[in-house]
Amino acid sequence: MTARSDIVTAARGWIGTPYRHQASVKGAGCDCLGLLRGVWREVVGPEPETPPAYTAGWAEAPGAAGGEAMAEAARRHMNEVACAEARAGDAVLFRMRPNGPAKHAAILSGEARMIHAWSGHAVVETSLGRWWRERLVFAFRFPGVEG
Repeated sequence: MTARSDIVTAARGWIGTPYRHQASVKGAGCDCLGLLRGVWREVVGPEPETPPAYTAGWAEAPGAAGGEAMAEAARRHMNEVACAEARAGDAVLFRMRPNGPAKHAAILSGEARMIHAWSGHAVVETSLGRWWRERLVFAFRFPGVEG
């Protein structure tokens, strides 16, 4: 079994890691997906698949056929839950613009708190305020975590 507290502790260990597109190295650099990948390695084990190369606007380019690529990948390896049921230790995905794909990820760390890689800055723990809640569209539980 994986404890929710272990996931949150692992995610907090990444706080301060600089934002680096496509990276996933604690202390050196990561993006939002890299944070999830790094926490996965710490609490679950080896990554089940390697993500393809992607640009910052990967799913929004004209003619992009990515659909909900992040959510589809998460479904392959995690347990989807209703957003309203997401709790500390669960991964959440956000839609950054209306009708766009979900392309930002975070790990919930407590009541209305999340840990995520902030583009251009670093991994931070912040409030899951109204702006973020309005954009939250998917939630996933790491394998081995009970309700």
